[in-house]
Amino acid sequence: MYIDFHTHAFTETIAEKAMTNLTRTMMESDFRDKALPVTNGTVNELVGKMNEWGVDMSVILPIATKPSQQHTINNWAKSVQEEFTGRLLCFGTVHPDAEDALPELERIKTLGLHGIKLHPDYQGFCADDEKAFPIYQKCAELGLPLIFHAGFDVVSPDKIHCTPQMGAKIADKFPDLKMIMAHLGGCDCWDDTEKYLVGKNVYLDTAFTEGLLPDEQVLRIIRNHGSDKILFASDCPWHPSSREMKMLERLPLTEEERQNIFHRNAEKLLGLNGE
Repeated sequence: MYIDFHTHAFTETIAEKAMTNLTRTMMESDFRDKALPVTNGTVNELVGKMNEWGVDMSVILPIATKPSQQHTINNWAKSVQEEFTGRLLCFGTVHPDAEDALPELERIKTLGLHGIKLHPDYQGFCADDEKAFPIYQKCAELGLPLIFHAGFDVVSPDKIHCTPQMGAKIADKFPDLKMIMAHLGGCDCWDDTEKYLVGKNVYLDTAFTEGLLPDEQVLRIIRNHGSDKILFASDCPWHPSSREMKMLERLPLTEEERQNIFHRNAEKLLGLNGE
């Protein structure tokens, strides 16, 4: 079974505009030869590609780039999850500057969404900024997994808003938080992942990593951190799920390690196995 823990999609009304703008930003960056969109950004095309790649279930991670977007995005996420029961799971989103961020976290839990996504680069804060600490504490209390975009992002080439060091600080301060650092702890920061994050109480996902760091370093991170805290993920539409899938298949992992990474860890974190 394959559960892709890190994908993106948009409503039909904004998908074309969103993908055009995001693709333009990507093509103007140093990552222009590392990522070309493989879907048009819609939910229906994501599901079609999942069928093509052999992915059983995907997690969609929406982001509120403005405080005013929280309610609308979370309502949409609930509708997607209901329409594609058994195929798509959705996280919700809050904005650290929203006055009602904490009540919205409670609403996210009530809606049946499976966690929240924060993207410090797009939301204009540093992950270790104390203004966000009440959100982390509330997520811990509610049992909501929290995933950060971690490391470099093309939208903020001169400043990394969530470093592996910041992730380690948050993990230490909020030991009950179910935290995921995307992109193996930090895109283009993998030496710091090994230095600061490996061994911490935090999950790492594999989104947008194939071809960006050596297989040997991926394997070392997995083995030293533990396969029970690694999540199969792609960052679709920027990488096809099949790309990270093939990377994990070619690594000399045991069958137990692969099963942990491809679905067992996700099932546990998302509460799909009754835990």
